[in-house]
Amino acid sequence: MKVLYAIQGTGNGHLSRARDIIPLLKKYCDLDLLVSGTQSQVQLPYEIKFQYKGFSFAYNQRGGIHYGKSAFNNFSFRLIKEILQVPIKDYDLIINDFEPVSAWAARLRNVPCIALGHQAAFQSALTPRPRRRHLFGEFVLRNYAPANQAIGFHFLSYDHFIFPPVIRGDIRHSQPENKGHYTVYLPAIRDEVLIRLLSQIMHVNWQVFSRYAKESYWERNVWVRPIANTSFVNSLVSCEGIFTGAGFESPAEAIYLGKKLFVVPIMGQYEQQCNAAALAKLGVPIAQRVNQTIIPKLKTWVEEDQHIEMDFPDQTEEIIAGIFSGKDSLIKKKAIHAMV
Repeated sequence: MKVLYAIQGTGNGHLSRARDIIPLLKKYCDLDLLVSGTQSQVQLPYEIKFQYKGFSFAYNQRGGIHYGKSAFNNFSFRLIKEILQVPIKDYDLIINDFEPVSAWAARLRNVPCIALGHQAAFQSALTPRPRRRHLFGEFVLRNYAPANQAIGFHFLSYDHFIFPPVIRGDIRHSQPENKGHYTVYLPAIRDEVLIRLLSQIMHVNWQVFSRYAKESYWERNVWVRPIANTSFVNSLVSCEGIFTGAGFESPAEAIYLGKKLFVVPIMGQYEQQCNAAALAKLGVPIAQRVNQTIIPKLKTWVEEDQHIEMDFPDQTEEIIAGIFSGKDSLIKKKAIHAMV
């Protein structure tokens, strides 16, 4: 069976998860890989057959989404051309991790497509949302990468098709320890902004992983480091806590490791607002802006203890096997109504 696994490449989380999912998929099918987006620092140790620019969000210097630049960069004949040129009919099935090019190509040519990833969890109304729902954000979550069937990952099983996070092997098989530093992963925020704020909490060593830094350097009590898988995993496994965005993979890994966690959702990024709402229910402190007003809350977080005990069992292989052999397998049905 010929399968195309399509992965969103605008952030690091999707590709990090793919590193563990790809070898499992290869057990069951003849697999090709497609990646769209150019903002990830994670490299896949596998051949990527199709690489597209896709749809990438642009960010302003305050870490929020710049909708004007995003629209200008993406709504073009280039994106339409990419959708039309994918040889989608060569495949029996598309497995899609929030990747728009292959998803829309599959929808236009009636090729079965399974949404496999965190964003797929938002097809359920039971998945947490912020108090004020964003109509455009809901539209994006449902239509950015349309599929026939959803298999979602989230912090809790809010619905029957939602499973525990995929914790990559580097984390799952690690030996956590506490060397006292705090790991920072806020790639949408400029280094100088983080240094100015974090250096005000002088008794803490901060390790900032930056998409802007070409080499490591110290600025007072802040160690700025380029993003690299091994160094980030080592820092996370040995930290006291992580200060990060309200994405999915990094918070899930922090919770799995029993680390303290503080999150700031990206401004204008509705999915992260939803994740923040879910994390707040678990007792994780949240801030809406990375500016001077965050300092008192950060100081309190550093000084206080935090215990969030959750077990994320490894069900990834069971899920992958179910795609190909389960009673509700899309491959056996060959025709399923689109997600509602």
